[in-house]
Amino acid sequence: MQLPTIPKIGQLSKKHKITAAGAAAATAVVLTVTGLQATSGGSAAAVGDPTGYQVSTGDQATTPAPKTDPKTDSAAQKALADKAAADKAAAQKKSDADAAAKKAADEAAAKKAAAAAAAKKAAAEKAAAEKAATRKAAVQAAAKKAAQQAAVKRAAEKAAANRSQQRTTLKVVPVAATTPAPKTYTNNLDGWIRHSLDVMAAKGIPGSYNGIYRNIIRESSGNPNAINLWDSNAAKGIPSKGLLQVIDPTFQTYHVSGTSWNIYDPVANITAACNYAYHRYGTIDNVFSAY
Repeated sequence: MQLPTIPKIGQLSKKHKITAAGAAAATAVVLTVTGLQATSGGSAAAVGDPTGYQVSTGDQATTPAPKTDPKTDSAAQKALADKAAADKAAAQKKSDADAAAKKAADEAAAKKAAAAAAAKKAAAEKAAAEKAATRKAAVQAAAKKAAQQAAVKRAAEKAAANRSQQRTTLKVVPVAATTPAPKTYTNNLDGWIRHSLDVMAAKGIPGSYNGIYRNIIRESSGNPNAINLWDSNAAKGIPSKGLLQVIDPTFQTYHVSGTSWNIYDPVANITAACNYAYHRYGTIDNVFSAY
């Protein structure tokens, strides 16, 4: 079995030398696994092979066993250790940075929460103070109002007492009673109606100026001496008479006390007719035709 020749190994770089050393180690492992053993003459024989087959390398190019450089191995290991340390330091730095950021965020959140709580407390205290001030102002206003009312009451009582004292000192002079002048009415249709309304009001007989006036104009045209000599009542010998054309039996029955018994008297005629209408129709205002 011919071993590979590594040309110009002295001209290889540090990295290539490390690779060559690894290849030599791998070759030794292969020989061990396959049971071959290198001989001093440059051949390799299979250990325990009954055929005694040997692989000679004496006549072929001989590849010297790679030599390892302790300095190179140490540098590689140091490089790996430095890289691991740098990675660890970077991870630690990142972890520290994350922890610091979290701590800062927590502190900011706590500060914000504290500020919010302080603001809420201040607002509550302000509201309570305003409420107390409002209540105090209301109490003061009520007290002031009560004081003013009490002062007004005392002033009124004092004034009343003064008036009472003045009345007791005044000389009482009797005043002669005077009799009011009797009410007068014009001697015409307007005066007769107004006089009749006053009598009716005193007796509780309903009726209005317009209701009386309307029926008088229809029945007699305002003539207190009017008489109907042609209707059924006239045929019976009891003709209708006066402003509201009342027959004698009706006048006698519904005559209002305090008025004349003369059927042609305007006030007596009107009040008797309205008294009759009150008992028959409820009021003279409900009469719109012969009744």
